[in-house]
Amino acid sequence: MHLLNKKIVIGIGIFISLPVLAMLIVAWTMTSNIMYPRYVCSEQHFIYCGDPSQLGLRFEDISFTADDGYELNSWYIPAQQSTKAVIFVHGHGADRHEGMRWFSAIHKAGFNILALDLRNSGKNRPAFSSMGYFEKKDVQAAVDYLYRQTQVQSVGIFGTSMGAVTSIMAMDKDSRIGAGVFEAGWSNLNDLFTQLITKQLGLPSFPLLPLISWILEWRTGLDMDQLNPQQILGDITPRPVFIIHCTGDRLIDFSHGERNFEAANEPKEFWQSSCQTHARAWQSDPDYIEKRVTKYYLKYL
Repeated sequence: MHLLNKKIVIGIGIFISLPVLAMLIVAWTMTSNIMYPRYVCSEQHFIYCGDPSQLGLRFEDISFTADDGYELNSWYIPAQQSTKAVIFVHGHGADRHEGMRWFSAIHKAGFNILALDLRNSGKNRPAFSSMGYFEKKDVQAAVDYLYRQTQVQSVGIFGTSMGAVTSIMAMDKDSRIGAGVFEAGWSNLNDLFTQLITKQLGLPSFPLLPLISWILEWRTGLDMDQLNPQQILGDITPRPVFIIHCTGDRLIDFSHGERNFEAANEPKEFWQSSCQTHARAWQSDPDYIEKRVTKYYLKYL
């Protein structure tokens, strides 16, 4: 009888521990995918996978260092007799090529361009990605470079997906950034993770979400509560913001764009693109959005 009871206890322990172990494996795998994304340049998404000479633009390979010592590689594309610049900030699992589809129109409008590889991206040394938490240091380093090493006197920013969130945080902290365009950014990271867990994995968000958040914070040192643009967009005023989001975005739901626009104060703009794929607003109507974005920068920078 004693032996039977022992076997029952062991069986119950295994029955309970297996789901816990499975949850831990899923959470660890998800945080690993967040920290170490795989990237291959896709012309379907980025349009261009070469360097700016592919667009007939003269450029320089530059590098500068964030305040935590991380060296960042970038392109600098000068515009003749211009003191205005736009910094392009790419998304998670991407690199500086993501902004290339916008370069021709922005440069033609008279803006210098700085397109950086965020840490753990492009030609930079391997590290880990932090959903914008540490990457905002990279953006601030890019702003420092422009003001210290060039003749630039006015800076705007264009961020895509995670780059949008990174740019919002950087703009909130750095008043030298005069205008921001933010495409396909989330409004609340926990809400985004909840949607990904329930819709893409088909799993309940509890207890997986708090487990993922805890492991991610433990492995990286980031603070999940600091990665919610909805909480800080209103503080950017009176500097303008321009929100762009695909109405059919299946990765970061359109509702995030709506919430970010609602959180921002005037002056603000919102383009609800008819695209069905994440961060492909340019592809839906290049002529229209290029004119609108360049007009925005010309007005506010």
